[in-house]
Amino acid sequence: MSLKTIAAKIFAHRIAKRTDRWVNNPIETQENVFRELIAKGSKTKFGKDHNLKTIKTHSDFIAQVPIRDYEELKEYVNLAVDGQENVLWPGKPLYFAKTSGTTSGAKYIPITEGSIKEQVKASRNAILNYIHETGKADFVTGKMIFLQGSPILTEKNGVKLGRLSGISAHYVPNYLQKNRMPSWETNCIEDWETKVNAIVEETKKEDMTVIAGIPSWVQMYFEKLKENTNEYVGDLFKNFELFIYGGVNYEPYRKKFETLIGRKVASIELFPASEGFFAYQNSQSEKGMLLLLDAGIFYEFVRSDEFFDEHPKRITLKDVEIGVDYVMIITTNAGLWAYNLGDTIRFISTYPFKIVVSGRIKHFISAFGEHVIAKEVEEAMLAATKATDASVSEFTVAPQITPQENELPYHEWFIEFEKLPSDMGLFIKELDSALQKQNSYYYDLIVGKVLQTLKVTPVKSGGFLEYMKSIGKLGGQNKVQRLSNDRKVVESLSKYKA
Repeated sequence: MSLKTIAAKIFAHRIAKRTDRWVNNPIETQENVFRELIAKGSKTKFGKDHNLKTIKTHSDFIAQVPIRDYEELKEYVNLAVDGQENVLWPGKPLYFAKTSGTTSGAKYIPITEGSIKEQVKASRNAILNYIHETGKADFVTGKMIFLQGSPILTEKNGVKLGRLSGISAHYVPNYLQKNRMPSWETNCIEDWETKVNAIVEETKKEDMTVIAGIPSWVQMYFEKLKENTNEYVGDLFKNFELFIYGGVNYEPYRKKFETLIGRKVASIELFPASEGFFAYQNSQSEKGMLLLLDAGIFYEFVRSDEFFDEHPKRITLKDVEIGVDYVMIITTNAGLWAYNLGDTIRFISTYPFKIVVSGRIKHFISAFGEHVIAKEVEEAMLAATKATDASVSEFTVAPQITPQENELPYHEWFIEFEKLPSDMGLFIKELDSALQKQNSYYYDLIVGKVLQTLKVTPVKSGGFLEYMKSIGKLGGQNKVQRLSNDRKVVESLSKYKA
């Protein structure tokens, strides 16, 4: 056993003890975070505009600080982008994470010294937790790859600017620098296809033990590895032990990954975003991710089915219920106040507080009042592929409100099959049935003959990649939108039908 392996186990044990302290005192931990954020925020322009110094309770906070999304907080963000200090958080942000907005072009998410430290700490602790739980640490001596955006940063009014994954690349600890892949030069390549090809050349002869990234883009890397070497990834990298992912649900990709790898590997799910690092998988034997309560983030929750009411109820951790879909509202040490992240989560346990990501509040289908969410379509897809031995690369779903004459409306699934189902009729039946079982509104619409059974439109091999490339979102942190309440995505996909 190497010194590095021994050190990793000792460090993992120490971090596990620290984690236990806040896990066992969740409500008190969140109350402490709340007080610290209010105290610091009261000194800013936002704090003065909202009289934060008078806030003592969560009720006060609700009364004085409304829920906002990026567009509604934009006037403050723009002041910080223009170079003003003490706008949302004391001083200037350390970085702006630049992301693509849906309604107004680029979004600039502030990242402070405190918030980037929490991002780095959470990534580290997720791996250390795995070491502590399993006792496995030999992988720390091998090579590790994190498929990410370019680390090249620009500057705007004295603040560095880039993608979150690129910013994070500057915080790889010294003890991992020799293990990190790809090279800095390769990581700086902007074109995703060129970059993946270069990564394949650099890594195919290395002892890769940890591979991380968004599943759809890691799949592309695995496919190119197999094409280049004619070997299973698990044979090429004999010590490949751990896959780390976030951003999308892994389950629709798992079967394809195991085929490409040639065996099963352990995995850790993360829940990071430019706005903060919220949770990580802390058990290999249980589902869900541990919500991080001591990471400079105060959480509020609004039931998804009440979110668009005039005065939706905002609750804290102590009042959440298992099995309910909530919109997660965050207040952070980067200066985001009662911020609607846009993600919906569901608690699968309390004490400890563990969650699954169930979708996006803006990404749903409710053209007929059914309010179908991402988790439901993903679980339906998993059931259908298991029942028919099909394999799926990518898919998205949209409503068809204006079908052909004398035909009922329906949900249309655009699916890129890796392996076609042996019986397409059975596949569609299982897919529709699984969705009905999860969503009573959808069931009622089918039974009441308001909707007909869903329809499947096959997409040609590589069609989703071509579509993502056509809209300038190939690789990096970009991911396929799983479902939408209109037909904008599927209309663009139509040219890639099989």
